[in-house]
Amino acid sequence: MNQIAADQDKPCIALMGEFSAGKSTLANLLIGSQPLPVQVVASHVPPVMISYGAEPPFRVDLDGVEHPIDVSHIAAAPLEDTAYVQIFSEADVLERCDLLDMPGISDPNMSPQIWQRMIARADGVLWCSHATQAWRQSEAAVWSNLPENLHAHSLLLLTRIDKVTNEKDREKIMRRVRMEVGDLFRACLPISLLQAAHEQNDYDAWLRTGAGDFVRQFKQILDELRPNPECKSLGETGAKAAPPCVSARPVNEQSLRRIVPRRIGGVRAVTPRPESD
Repeated sequence: MNQIAADQDKPCIALMGEFSAGKSTLANLLIGSQPLPVQVVASHVPPVMISYGAEPPFRVDLDGVEHPIDVSHIAAAPLEDTAYVQIFSEADVLERCDLLDMPGISDPNMSPQIWQRMIARADGVLWCSHATQAWRQSEAAVWSNLPENLHAHSLLLLTRIDKVTNEKDREKIMRRVRMEVGDLFRACLPISLLQAAHEQNDYDAWLRTGAGDFVRQFKQILDELRPNPECKSLGETGAKAAPPCVSARPVNEQSLRRIVPRRIGGVRAVTPRPESD
């Protein structure tokens, strides 16, 4: 049986955006692992599903058949016959959700069908947009064609906000983007992912990178998406109306915060998509 189908209750969060917008930096921060060797061509990598566990990685073809794969050779997976590559880690965040690292939406070397056929898996999206070129028309065009049910459980992250050194310029960018996206996202947040990685032992400095606001919003999304097992049982018995399906095991904010600013001891590292950050 397909590994992903084994846990239908666990939400899937897609990491999306244009090429080199910070998607894989975000994934690496969340799971506490290092990227692939720089010689691997990122644009040749299919969608990568990252789930909790220690099983060997594999790729899933368009017929749903699993094939063993070497993580260091993900780029060798045939794009025309690969739905996604499945890898595993025992990172804390993956106990609450699967992460789906998507290719860049505007990569001229990859057909959009490569990621479009996986978007139905997503329950929410973390969309990375480079702050100095925030929310381009190409991004808005793609987002407008995605399912509307993603909006309430998706965050727009303006990455590399540290590159905008003038505070007035930052405020101007945030006003413009928030006005343009309206309620298309749960929130629009500025963040410096690389600075968050560097401030592993200074909580106040880590908060200044924007990581604190991101973690609070992400925690709320996971709490809302994590189903309550009682919902199904009560609904099936018909004894009474099922309660709202909110998290039966709320995500601990302190635990989730640790995932971002510091490495988790004992985590078996995996190697998601590389990126030229």
